[in-house]
Amino acid sequence: MGTNEHYFTRAKLSIPGGVNSPVRAYGSVGGTPRFLVSARGAYVTDAEGREYVDLVSSWGPAILGHAHPSVVKAVQDAAAKGLSFGASTPGETELAELVRERVRVGDQCAVEKLRLVSTGTEATMTAIRLARGATGRDLLVKFAGHYHGHSDALLAEAGSGLATLAMPGSAGVTAATAAQTLVIPYNDLAAVRAVFAEHGPNIAAVIVEAAAANMGVVPPERGFNRALAAIARENGALTIFDEVLTGFRVGPAGWWGLEAARVVPDGAGWQPDLFTFGKVIGGGMPLAALGGRADIMDRLAPLGPVYQAGTLSGNPVAVAAGIATLRAADAEVYAKLDAVADRLSAAVSAALAAQGVEHTVQRAGNLFSFAFAATAPRNYADVKAQQAFRYAPFFHSMLDAGVSLPPSVFEAWFVSAAHDDAAVSRILDALPAAARAAAAAVSPA
Repeated sequence: MGTNEHYFTRAKLSIPGGVNSPVRAYGSVGGTPRFLVSARGAYVTDAEGREYVDLVSSWGPAILGHAHPSVVKAVQDAAAKGLSFGASTPGETELAELVRERVRVGDQCAVEKLRLVSTGTEATMTAIRLARGATGRDLLVKFAGHYHGHSDALLAEAGSGLATLAMPGSAGVTAATAAQTLVIPYNDLAAVRAVFAEHGPNIAAVIVEAAAANMGVVPPERGFNRALAAIARENGALTIFDEVLTGFRVGPAGWWGLEAARVVPDGAGWQPDLFTFGKVIGGGMPLAALGGRADIMDRLAPLGPVYQAGTLSGNPVAVAAGIATLRAADAEVYAKLDAVADRLSAAVSAALAAQGVEHTVQRAGNLFSFAFAATAPRNYADVKAQQAFRYAPFFHSMLDAGVSLPPSVFEAWFVSAAHDDAAVSRILDALPAAARAAAAAVSPA
């Protein structure tokens, strides 16, 4: 096997930037990306044979841990029968039924029908097209710092990779397309009301991350999502809940399930019109979905005039991985995720505090991150104002100690049910040196 540097140099000759997704390039933290060759449980192994405790979890889907036996067996069994048919399969219906069973509170089913696609970007893109087709309106409202995939209409003021690359948008997006997206501050209901007061009759939908996790974790303020849905409904617009990251990870029914059942005590009775899902729903395979009210979903072809198609939509191998993952993600798994997230977030905070590093802990269920700021960010402007320069030395210190963190301060940390005491101990052992590195960091400005 070669070195990570060897594989990165080689990749850059054939692949733009040497990566197939920008954040993998370590642009925010510097250094050479790790080229991974295997993963099992809470660990990943790079091309040099070095093992790391993993807190990326494939950006979310490895909720059970990498290469979970039941998921691997389901994939092997499905693959042995054929990789793709270009036709309907019983598994597609089984997965849709599983989602319907999960995304509910009591008797309230929030996903009456589901359409499977291949990526989160495809899911959000289709949800927006569907909202426009259902309402006959053109404009879309999104929140600064929220990332909903890389379709043209959604790259204005997006978080995650764009925040890491310090890009306000993307070349190749036309002015006409950008003009159909209205970007407002997150957690600001006054801004929501103002944009509807000015553009209400032309707004097709509001799209929002159920709990923001692509500018670091920035949870919605209490009652924000419910009020947002009510304002949209009053103005004849739809609400699209992006649960690509939070869906089936923060709880059996995703973030909406947490809010409707617990965060907002009287939350039962409200729901968004459409959801988008990815990551966990595919168990690590390329699979995503959009779902929601039947009267809206039935506007999709072949029943309705809103066209969407995909040769690999509902791929049988990906569907098998998704079914196995959702069936295994039971109450015990979610309790483990919450417990590990509690322990790690507290430990990181304590280590930073011991070195006098100004920071806040950002939580949304078992998703967490850290902002190098005195007060918790509530929107994208707050996130960008933090002392982000402290993250790179913290990251590399952890990496050198055998702990793989997200290579950007603008990403969430992901634990898995496979993070046992041994894995957690390795993380805890690495924290003091990493906190000292963050404390010693000097602003480049």
